[in-house]
Amino acid sequence: MFSRIWLKLAEILVPAILAITIFVSWQADRRDRAQLAIQLAAAQQTIAQAAASQHDRDTLLNQTLAQIATQKQTTVTPAQILKDLPSAISLPVPIALQTIQPNPKPAAQAAAEGTNPSYSAASQKAPKPDNPSPRPGQPADAILPVADLKPLYEFALDCKACQAKLAATQGDLTDEKTKTAALTKERDAAVRAAKGGGALRRIARAAKWFAIGAAAGAIAAKAAH
Repeated sequence: MFSRIWLKLAEILVPAILAITIFVSWQADRRDRAQLAIQLAAAQQTIAQAAASQHDRDTLLNQTLAQIATQKQTTVTPAQILKDLPSAISLPVPIALQTIQPNPKPAAQAAAEGTNPSYSAASQKAPKPDNPSPRPGQPADAILPVADLKPLYEFALDCKACQAKLAATQGDLTDEKTKTAALTKERDAAVRAAKGGGALRRIARAAKWFAIGAAAGAIAAKAAH
């Protein structure tokens, strides 16, 4: 009699447990799919933002390099170079053009040269310093030939271009790391979903197959009696 009661209870409980287990497993599958979709969407959004940032940065870099190339071609005269040089390189004191005027001879020296030929010859043979002597305690200024202005300006522009490329490369590296991290999360989520999802989903699936096995066993036992 007790066996019949247990069989009746099994006929009622096993289908109920089976239905509940299937429902829980279905809910777990839905949650896993929704979570996977959210993770994939977030990863794709992160990748798209990093790609857009790289595109904008590359566009700005190309504009900067084109502007520098134009400056090299259009800035040729010493006056133009000295005007644009501070924007290419920071100098403590701006470079300025200075016209060197010949020193006029004093009247006494001119009269002495006219009356004394030996004094004139000696004064012509005496070496003259290229630079005036600096004042005591003041360093002498270096003389920059006008012909050196153009190479100096182009070198400063090349340094400016290198700095722009370096900044763009560092930004691209940061974006690539961000994209790699997003792709890693996307891969991990896909692998986790392919292996059966989280622990709750695996437990629900195991319970479902346990319930199915229990139902089959109960039916077999009933058929044997």
